[in-house]
Amino acid sequence: MVDNRQDRRGEISRKTNETDIAVKIDIDGSGVSDIATGIGFFDHMLEQLSRHSLMDMTVTAKGDLHIDDHHTVEDTGIALGLAVSKALGERRGITRYASLDLAMDETLTRSAIDVSGRPYLVWKVDFPSAKIGTFDSELCQEFFHAFAQNAGITLHVTNHYGSNSHHIAETCFKAVARTLRVAMEIDSRQADRIPSTKGTLA
Repeated sequence: MVDNRQDRRGEISRKTNETDIAVKIDIDGSGVSDIATGIGFFDHMLEQLSRHSLMDMTVTAKGDLHIDDHHTVEDTGIALGLAVSKALGERRGITRYASLDLAMDETLTRSAIDVSGRPYLVWKVDFPSAKIGTFDSELCQEFFHAFAQNAGITLHVTNHYGSNSHHIAETCFKAVARTLRVAMEIDSRQADRIPSTKGTLA
């Protein structure tokens, strides 16, 4: 089997009139993160994404927070997705598929993923409150949409039930993290093959 581990790192810098974002990731890390976006709740969610996917992740974002959090959250999703896509390369040897139901207190959320090269998000999550502290709940969907589009993954996230918006958001990030971890892992039986009859996942 060809060992792709040492090569599975991605680094992206992205600057617009609205945001200035730098991302570094190592897919085969240990879940160490250094996150600074200026949005406390979002930092907490990205730390969960790193910890439970075991991706090492450094994210620095400066955005127009005097307007609102939208541009910073969306553009971080773009940059993080691009970094993951870069780190995956041709996606040789990966497990590719994963799904999981993740529980947290009264909340249960499902994530299903195909690291397919085809970007798509199905989001079936309703929050009982519009805000989680000062964070707009709807920005969770914006983040995952931007991430899936730029990582080149098909991602389905469904909240089965829950009454606490913080818990619902956290289960979304943790469930996606756990399925990412499995789907991006190297499958020893795949060797160096691309897991598709097409011969490409680019």
